[in-house]
Amino acid sequence: MSIALELDDVHKSFGETKIIRGANLAVRSGERVAIIGPNGAGKSTMFHLISGRLHPTSGQIRLRGEAIGGLRPHEVYRRGLARSFQITNVFQKLTTFQNLQCAALWSLGYRYSLWHRLIGLKDVRERAEQVLEQIGLTARRDTEANLLSYAELRALEIGITISGGAEVIMLDEPTAGMSRHESDAALALIRKVSVGKTLLVVEHDMGVVFGLADKIGVLVYGQMIAFDTPENIRGNPKVQEAYLGAVEAQERTA
Repeated sequence: MSIALELDDVHKSFGETKIIRGANLAVRSGERVAIIGPNGAGKSTMFHLISGRLHPTSGQIRLRGEAIGGLRPHEVYRRGLARSFQITNVFQKLTTFQNLQCAALWSLGYRYSLWHRLIGLKDVRERAEQVLEQIGLTARRDTEANLLSYAELRALEIGITISGGAEVIMLDEPTAGMSRHESDAALALIRKVSVGKTLLVVEHDMGVVFGLADKIGVLVYGQMIAFDTPENIRGNPKVQEAYLGAVEAQERTA
């Protein structure tokens, strides 16, 4: 199985402050990988580096063998990597369906075309209809995004992420702020939409992490201290000491 996404000795500093300190990661095509770690470990910074919002101080980031470190976000996206954010980021005054249509435009070859009307683009309409059904928002097709519930907005953002046809999907805390019922629904949705794709997800909900991931990477103080199957991560003494023990203790007292 080929490597879809690779980090090779990646460093990121802000002045004298070192955030990512020699991170290494190799995600195979079709794998679902969760990145966990304590607050301040550098998880969001790592996502920003991969998606082009930040540039590495040193080291290499490769997408299907092609160096992408230093590219801008839209250039990374055009090479087949899409991401969502911790904070929902959609067109609030457009409908659910229109948001999905906009997300599909570039991958279907329309670029910055100003003379095409969305209503007349059959392939864009069909892609949006397909994704709308996948994310379970058919009944909210013509609802403006600002009228959706929080869980529906998160589902729409996942839909926007996959509408462009990216082969590698990155989701940043997709279940943050959700109830257990909403998290379970989001987990089922992520499983469904990531079939046949490579998934990298940052998530604090251990139920979601262990219910979704083929591999788990543990990031602590900007370094990947472990990368293994969920079973091996759960029993790893270094991981227990650095993160999982504290999480389990919090859950027992919650």
